[in-house]
Amino acid sequence: MPISNRQIVLDASVNTSNITSGLLNPEQSREFIRQAFEKTALGGVIRRVMRTSRTGEIDKIGIAGRILRKKVENIDATSSGGAPVPDAATGQITGYRAKPNYSSVPYACTAVRLPWEVTEEALRENIEGESLEATISALMATQVGVDLEDLLLNGDSATASGNADYDFLKINDGWVKQILAGGHVSDATDNTDLLSIFYAAVAALPNKYNNGKLRWLVSPHMKQNWEQYLLNQAVTAGGNVPDSLYSAPVSIPMLSVPSLPDDKILLTDPQNLVDVNTYGMKIRKTTEGERAIMEDKRFYVIHFDLDAVVEELDATAIITNIGAVTPTP
Repeated sequence: MPISNRQIVLDASVNTSNITSGLLNPEQSREFIRQAFEKTALGGVIRRVMRTSRTGEIDKIGIAGRILRKKVENIDATSSGGAPVPDAATGQITGYRAKPNYSSVPYACTAVRLPWEVTEEALRENIEGESLEATISALMATQVGVDLEDLLLNGDSATASGNADYDFLKINDGWVKQILAGGHVSDATDNTDLLSIFYAAVAALPNKYNNGKLRWLVSPHMKQNWEQYLLNQAVTAGGNVPDSLYSAPVSIPMLSVPSLPDDKILLTDPQNLVDVNTYGMKIRKTTEGERAIMEDKRFYVIHFDLDAVVEELDATAIITNIGAVTPTP
C-alpha cells in the first residue's frame, strides 16, 4: 500500500526505514529541514530559503526613505517641486515617481553528509530491540539540526588544519565571520562594564534598523553573566532592577543560542539571517551489498547542502572580545 508524502516526511525525520531509494521530493526536503532545525534556538526565527540550484542569488526589494512630496493641485510635480516637465517625444507631462530599490545577495551551497551504521547484533541484543533503529535515526536527525545551526553561525573556510574541529568548521563561512567582515563591529576589549557594551553596539547600528525587530543573540553563559551582573548591581546599589531588563538589555529581547561563542554577541533582526538549502536532499539506507552482508550491518547516510547568507550586512552588529568583562559591578 502506498504511503503518503506526509508519512514519508515524518518517518524521514525519525526513522529512515521507509526511505530506500533516497531522493526526497521538494515538499519532503523542505519538511525534513524544518523538523531537523525547529528545536534549535534559531530554528523558529531565522529565514530558510529553498532553491533548485546550488548557486544563485536571493532577490531583495526595498523602499528608500523620505519619498513623500508636496501635492500641488492639477500638477504632476517634479522631484524638485517645480513645474511638470513635458516628454520630448510625446509631449506627455511626467514628474516625480518613487521607485523600489532592487538588489540581490549571492549564495553558493556546499554539500554535506551525515553517515552512520548499526550492526544487526546491536539491534538484536539491546534492550530496545528493533526500535533502536528508530531511536538512533531520531538522534541523528536531531543532530543534523544542531550541527546545521552551529555551522551556519561559526563556519569558517579559513580554519587552521590543526583545529580539532577543522573538518567541520571549514565547510562554509558562517554568519559570525561574515558580520565580522562586513557588519558593525563593537570591540569590548577596553570596556569592563557589561551594560555599556550593549549600548555601544546599538549606537553602532544605523537608526533605521532599530525598529523593534532586533534581537541580541548570546551564548547561555553570556546570558547568565548578564543576569548575575544585574543582581550584583542591585545588591551593591540597594535598589531594584526591572524584570524586563534581565531578558531585554536596551529594551531589545535576548535570545540564548548555545552554538554562539561566549566572547561574541550578535545584534540583528533574525530574519536577516538566511539558511539556503536546495531540494536535492537524499536519505539513504541499505542492508544489501558485500559489506552489509559480511559485516552484518545496516548503513545510513543523509545528504543535503547549505549556505549561510546575511541579507543586509549594514543591519548587523557584533560585540567582540568580551572576555575581559566580568559579571561583577
